Amino acid sequence: MSEFVSLPLALAAEQFAKLPGVGIKTAQRLAYFMLNLPEAEVRDFAENIIKARQSAKLCKYCQNFTERDICGLCADENRRRDQICVVESPKDVSAFERAGGYEGLYHVLHGLLSPMDGVTAEDIKIKELLARLGDVKEVIMATNPTVEGEATAMYIGRLIKPMGIKVTRLAYGLPAGSALEFADDVTLVKAFENRNEI
Repeated sequence: MSEFVSLPLALAAEQFAKLPGVGIKTAQRLAYFMLNLPEAEVRDFAENIIKARQSAKLCKYCQNFTERDICGLCADENRRRDQICVVESPKDVSAFERAGGYEGLYHVLHGLLSPMDGVTAEDIKIKELLARLGDVKEVIMATNPTVEGEATAMYIGRLIKPMGIKVTRLAYGLPAGSALEFADDVTLVKAFENRNEI
């Protein structure tokens, strides 16, 4: 940071810059905002973040964040018990639930396989997934269409298929309302591969 920035501002901005998607300018804006708040509000803010972190647990079934032993989705008797949608992170569960339409259960891996970064099968929640497949008929791999996401989906699929459980992958293609000319090559190829009869 520049020499004209005060040390308290620089220290606060440095912490905000650790958040994903927060660049240095946004971090500085957040730091200015926090330093202008009354001290009591800053203390409440910090205490609530600490409380949230201390009370957050992983659901003993799906590994999603919860404040109880079993999250609300796993406890919901109306959810389909024979389907598990496997996702990378808790925010993916939120996205699917916001969209609606899926009535099964979830499993959160808390990461993806990435040998380059030292992330192996033991570092993510794969064994917890395998332990809960008793009456499951379908596992839906909903990891992102990245190299790591595809590798993770294939790895888990190879572990599950010998159990006689159907393993599916989310279809990828053109987003609704988009123009073909703006789609990247991979999206166009996936759109052709995953086409449906009309």
